[in-house]
Amino acid sequence: MRDTMNILLKPAADRDRDRSPSFLQSGFWGAFKAEFGWRPRHFILEAEGVSTPLLVLERRFARLFSFAYLPHGPALEVEAGDRAALLAAIAEALRPLLSRNALFVRFDPPWYLAEAAAAADPDEAADVVSPNASEGAPGAGPPRGGPERPAVGAPLRRAAADVQPPDTVLLGLEPSEAELLAGMKPKWRYNVRLAEKKGVVVEERRGEAALAALPEFYRLYEATSERDRIALHPEAYYARLFSLAAERAAAGDDPRPDLRLWIARHEGQALAAIVTLFRGGEAVYLYGASSNEKRNLMPAYALQWAAIKAAKAAGCTVYDFYGIPPLDDPKHPMAGLYRFKTGFGGEIAHRAGSWDYALRPAVYGAFRAAEGLRRWWFKDFRKRFGRRGE
Repeated sequence: MRDTMNILLKPAADRDRDRSPSFLQSGFWGAFKAEFGWRPRHFILEAEGVSTPLLVLERRFARLFSFAYLPHGPALEVEAGDRAALLAAIAEALRPLLSRNALFVRFDPPWYLAEAAAAADPDEAADVVSPNASEGAPGAGPPRGGPERPAVGAPLRRAAADVQPPDTVLLGLEPSEAELLAGMKPKWRYNVRLAEKKGVVVEERRGEAALAALPEFYRLYEATSERDRIALHPEAYYARLFSLAAERAAAGDDPRPDLRLWIARHEGQALAAIVTLFRGGEAVYLYGASSNEKRNLMPAYALQWAAIKAAKAAGCTVYDFYGIPPLDDPKHPMAGLYRFKTGFGGEIAHRAGSWDYALRPAVYGAFRAAEGLRRWWFKDFRKRFGRRGE
């Protein structure tokens, strides 16, 4: 185990970002976040004889301070005992490049430990379509106990609140469609076929057609927010995501960001919708919404199956369901989400979660305490006890 590690950070152009395997490290994502209060910085990281793109996002808060954030970076495989040294070296290299009052550097490294998707009760079909954890669903804070995760450790500290969901389901798309269906829990296969039998039709929209249908998606999203007590951005946020993806694809991003809106209808009525992003070998289920009507027609299953088939056809090798609770805990406020997503097969990935390197330790300590209190209020207390009896 090393205490230090030699690295080199070289400024890079936006387009250099697109070699990253994760959309969260892409030039597209940096450009998108730049429109919502973040400052993207692009680098090429050289470490251990390997180079990789690195997107660093910096954001101001409380007027006086800022912090840097690295979503799913760096995309380097290093020995477990060297991870903390690598992240600390990156943070120290960034120190002179950040704002003078930067308090800390937050990492969401992509490393994970995997297990087969847990068996679910085939008679317990969860009809759930919820947004990802970064919007306030499962995994929004580090669990007390829970599954084993990749080690990081000192001098970094586990963040008081996770930014990206540390737990997800990854479905490999190399098998045939028949094999993918066979890999689902029996009730999930049944529900996919039931939706079709009952006349649920899935529409796939891209570009201008997706933007035209976005108000319909957002109405469903508002209903989901009210029902599941989750946060959501203004409609303009999602509209800009679609328009920028189209702009970047037209400008020659390689791999190009292919953003799609899917709407499940029955007799013309929109029952549920999801948003997916295909980019290179990666397919990600970003957002989901559903109405409170006709849930027995299982539109959520029809949507996921349509998106999985399209991702496979687009050449993606993995479908990321993007966020589940850390464990199969029936007491968790989003327990239904765990059952729903794990029922499609694949493997459960447990990432390290968010880790902080303090640049100003004394002030960071106060910030961390405040962030922990805020996480408890919004993610734990309000989800478990809010609005009951209304």
